[in-house]
Amino acid sequence: MQRALSDASAFSLVEVTLALGVAAFCLIAVLGLLPTSLKTQQVSIQQTTANQIVSTVFSFLRADVRLPPGQANKVCGDDGTCAWGDLHGHWRDRALPDTLFFTKEAKQTGNANGPIPPDAVFRATITYRLPPSETTSIADVRITWPAQVDPTTGVPAGSVTSLIAVNR
Repeated sequence: MQRALSDASAFSLVEVTLALGVAAFCLIAVLGLLPTSLKTQQVSIQQTTANQIVSTVFSFLRADVRLPPGQANKVCGDDGTCAWGDLHGHWRDRALPDTLFFTKEAKQTGNANGPIPPDAVFRATITYRLPPSETTSIADVRITWPAQVDPTTGVPAGSVTSLIAVNR
């Protein structure tokens, strides 16, 4: 005697319910990872943009002028003390830390060392290690975000730091 094919090939209601429960449990676990992965992706994008800004700042510094021959000894004495205030114009300004602001597309915005522009997302702080030699200077470049948080008093959401040796 043979059984009917329809009796042997069907799932029971209990089996279907268990299968749906397992599928729902797995789906909830996957959906629970989505916020974490989105946050990780956003941080990765911000770090990549900050590294692009470091490259841009590096290009700015490489293209910048350096102290003319003979100016370094007018600024720094043999005892190691430096009087950068004795320089005038551009040369004095180069000895001070710079603060630049960038948009989320890594485009510079606003004036250097000016107020924070409303579209600024990143803050680049460039601090020169003094005294520079006749041909080389070292600069600390720190990119922080968001730009509205002062990195000296507040805690930024993220930062990238680089030490750059440039010819000035």
